[in-house]
Amino acid sequence: MTLIIQFGEGNFLRGFVEWIVQQMNQRLGFDASVAIVKPRPGNGLDALRRQRCRYHLNLRGRLGGQVVDSLEAIDCIGEAINPYTEHDAFLALAARPEARFVVSNTTEAGIAFDATCKLSDAPPASFPAKLTQLLYHRFKAFNGDRSKGLIILPCELIFGNGHCLLDCIQRYIHLWRDELGTDAEPFARWFDEACFVCSTLVDRIVPGFPREDAAQLQQRIGWEDRLIVQAEPYHLWVIETARNLPIGQLAQEFPADKAGLNVVFTLDERPYHERKVTLLNGPHTVLSPVAFLAGLDIVRDACQHEVIGPFVRRVMYEELLPTLNLPEDELHRFADDVMERFCNPFVDHQLTSIMLNSFPKFQTRDLPGLKTYLERRGALPKGIVLGLAAICVYYRGGERADGTAFQPNDDPRIIQLLTDLWQTGDTRKVAEGVLGAADLIWNEHGNLNAIPGLTNLLTESIDSILEKGMMETVKTL
Repeated sequence: MTLIIQFGEGNFLRGFVEWIVQQMNQRLGFDASVAIVKPRPGNGLDALRRQRCRYHLNLRGRLGGQVVDSLEAIDCIGEAINPYTEHDAFLALAARPEARFVVSNTTEAGIAFDATCKLSDAPPASFPAKLTQLLYHRFKAFNGDRSKGLIILPCELIFGNGHCLLDCIQRYIHLWRDELGTDAEPFARWFDEACFVCSTLVDRIVPGFPREDAAQLQQRIGWEDRLIVQAEPYHLWVIETARNLPIGQLAQEFPADKAGLNVVFTLDERPYHERKVTLLNGPHTVLSPVAFLAGLDIVRDACQHEVIGPFVRRVMYEELLPTLNLPEDELHRFADDVMERFCNPFVDHQLTSIMLNSFPKFQTRDLPGLKTYLERRGALPKGIVLGLAAICVYYRGGERADGTAFQPNDDPRIIQLLTDLWQTGDTRKVAEGVLGAADLIWNEHGNLNAIPGLTNLLTESIDSILEKGMMETVKTL
């Protein structure tokens, strides 16, 4: 038996990683079990536990020109632990000899260093701190046995997620050197030599619970599964091996490709990452607030709308695609495939599910393209900037034109920043404040007010949305 410790219980992991593990178990006799660890406080595990960690995955869409509508049971989750209420059970995972892999998806904001976290916290607040605490307890449980290291596969949608996570763990080991005492140096060496942090790229659209199809699917299942996950058939997992882990060993220990799955082991995930994040996630992040404020709710409807559809294509083909360095025909083929996936007639991908943590998503998915476009074309990409303006207006909260109430969901500090900015009643201050939030939102990109013309264009876009409405604003493009 192989134990996979998974930080995160959301729809994506259940519709992607758990499905891959299930396929490996069934096709290869991989014999793996997943232990879910809740990365944030709350009661999100109750429904999973009521169903004994069992649920169904509905893959629906087109793949290779063929219609897919499958329904399969996922039963590879063995346990679900809330470290905030079951800290001892969480630490007990460290002593399980069969543990070999760690998987995570804690959103783009999840891989972050929080200097207030302590080794003695029960548990530490940040995900990297929780993981470092778990690794230390494993080091102690097996007396530094190098055969008991872990292979760590983060799935957060940030480039070089493994490198970012590795840096956080090393910083915590240094920060906690006084708490670690004489174990500090031996633990640091054990982590460096026995553990392997890989960078990965994941690709599958997972809308989550199929509200409209739930009754029909539950009838097919034969019982009221309230945790059905719906996803598209397409999947891709690119895993860049760690510097100290031979690629052959990684593929042998996690033989997903041998199960016929689209899992790629590589020495460099950069080309795959740039193409996917720019042409799939980038348009997703921009189209969602624009379409939502225009009165739409589903990605497919947005892409097929007479006004919003051309906007989505403008952002993808005219603003983001030219910022990439791969052959243009290859990029167009990939973009065409993405549009086909966006228009999946079988999956209702809710826009609000994409809009969680919109600012961190824009920072990683769209801001690099905005900068490259400006550098190459000498002008700002108006569609991308309108997407940022839509995020700003969405974070004001309130009601859409159709009377639908909405409330943004993000880091409380970002919510507070936008609340304070909107209370000024000055849209330029909103634009300046958002673009100037270097440490809170933009990180290494710095103060975005320094980008020529961006403050003015963002202000104008926000004003247009407020004065004309989103639909009329999009038409002006």
